Amino acid sequence: MDREFLLDLFSDFGPISIRPMFSGFGISADGTNFAFSLRAGLYFRADEQTIPQFESEGSRPFEYQTRAKTVTMNSYWQLPARLFDDSEELAEWARTALAAARRATLKKRSKPRSTTKKAASTSAARKKKVKKRAGQKVGKAKRAHRSR
Repeated sequence: MDREFLLDLFSDFGPISIRPMFSGFGISADGTNFAFSLRAGLYFRADEQTIPQFESEGSRPFEYQTRAKTVTMNSYWQLPARLFDDSEELAEWARTALAAARRATLKKRSKPRSTTKKAASTSAARKKKVKKRAGQKVGKAKRAHRSR
C-alpha cells in the first residue's frame, strides 16, 4: 500500500497524517496514532471494547517474528478485507479505532507514576553524592596546595 492509496482509502474518514514507519506507514488523526499499514496489511487500534468486532469478522491481531519467537500485539488488529471496497464503513471502523487509541492514551496518563518518581529521586540522590565526592577531592587538593 502506498501513501496515495491510503489517502484515498481514508477520504470518507477525514484528514489524516501519514508518516513512514518501519516498512510501511503510521496513520494518525489529531496527533493520535490509530492505524498502520505494513506490506499488504492494514491494522487498526483495538481494545477490550472493539476486539469482539474484529473477531466476528475473522480478523487476527498483528504478529511479527523475532529470532526466538512470534510476538502478538493485541492492541492492533487486521482490517477485514471487505472494508477496502466500502469507504463509508471503513470510516466508521477508523473512528472506532481512533476512539480506542484515545482510550489507551487516557489509561496511560491515569496510571500512577510512583516508580518514575522513585527513580528520579534515586537519581537525584546519586548526583548529590557525586558532587560531594568531587567537592572533597577538590578540597584535599586545595589543602595540599596551601600547605606548601
